[in-house]
Amino acid sequence: MTEGVGAWGPPPAGLVLGEDEVHVWRAPLAPPAERLAALASTLREDERARAARFVFERDRNAYIATRGTLRILAGAYLGREPGTLELGYLEKGKPFLAVPSGERLRFNVSHSGELALLAFVQGRELGVDIERRRELQDLLSLAKTAFSPPEFAALCRLPGYERTGAFYACWSRKEAFIKATGEGISQLCDFEVNVRAEEPACLLRVPGPPPLYPSWSIRDLPAIPGYAAALVVAGEGCGVSCWDGAAVGAAGAAG
Repeated sequence: MTEGVGAWGPPPAGLVLGEDEVHVWRAPLAPPAERLAALASTLREDERARAARFVFERDRNAYIATRGTLRILAGAYLGREPGTLELGYLEKGKPFLAVPSGERLRFNVSHSGELALLAFVQGRELGVDIERRRELQDLLSLAKTAFSPPEFAALCRLPGYERTGAFYACWSRKEAFIKATGEGISQLCDFEVNVRAEEPACLLRVPGPPPLYPSWSIRDLPAIPGYAAALVVAGEGCGVSCWDGAAVGAAGAAG
């Protein structure tokens, strides 16, 4: 995957998503109250009902912020009102734009800690993942169940001070891949990525030979202090632009 333009810079005045471009947006899960209300106003009735079922206000606000931001951005790319968009879900839970029929815009969403990432591309499958880094007492036990044997062995070979960063780098790369394929966590050990956080993301093994299984591009996203984040896109040759979406939902933001 080719390098993107900038790192979490301000978005352009008008959103145009080219055929060989990926746009990734970073957005807060706890925006100011006025902005949260604007995001909530874009939701459909079923989404409002789902938001109301969250027990904790933090979780409710995070859902509203993520879904509202998704609607505003997707609407801006498509030239449609955010509230008119319909979302569907594949068999294993991957969301997609259900209408209009034949629409080529694809998206994927991830959230962790205080941030959400939203990625958009034309006519390709993609997956994005963000993980808030924190110290884990059972890091190796978690890695043994979630990583492939070669990935786990590579993690164990690292000095202790590198393991936390490597764990989250590997985890975000793997999550981005299974979100791109839509196959879910059952696929976690069926492919391999590199482990070290200091090395550029790389897919070392994927299931099945092409063309039965498409080629994929993977990259780590620009640094976010305290987080690891990765992106996977079907095919090659996409440029990646990363935008700061903190103002999405303000008057005039994102279209």
